[in-house]
Amino acid sequence: MIIIVGGLIILIVYLVFRPRNPRFDISSVTFNAAYLDMGYLLNADVTLLANFSNPNTKVNVDFGYVILDLYFERNFIATRYIEPFSVKSRESRFADVHMMTSQVRLSNALSLELQRQIESGRVNFEIKGLFKSRSKLGGILHYTYWMNAHCEIAVTGPPTGVLIGKRCVTKR
Repeated sequence: MIIIVGGLIILIVYLVFRPRNPRFDISSVTFNAAYLDMGYLLNADVTLLANFSNPNTKVNVDFGYVILDLYFERNFIATRYIEPFSVKSRESRFADVHMMTSQVRLSNALSLELQRQIESGRVNFEIKGLFKSRSKLGGILHYTYWMNAHCEIAVTGPPTGVLIGKRCVTKR
């Protein structure tokens, strides 16, 4: 009997609040600099404008742990932690994320690929995010969950590199 009542309460709460997952997107990117020391040590400067959206109408979302990683050709090159923040229902929060690489070792093949992409005017990066989110249903109910984001972005070459293409997926 208690299990049935508990199940009904959970169903009613779900039907009233209809919680949906927050969304992560990249609004803009600037690729400020990239050069290779000794031909294989990458130094780069990339700035992202990350957008965290809450599509819920009755649920606020707290982001307690946010980390973004930057990859070039599946090779990790930079990471950045974002301080905890909240996003109210039907709102978005933007975060300016400055990612710098310093003396990141690339293989000869990757160094050549980076140079080729810069010369062609289209450099491809990946951004992977890990978020610990907490949805607050009203004043007393809340639940915590982990989310992953994966974005593929394309930017023009430095020093005035801008976003020319993106594809982002956010999953629980």
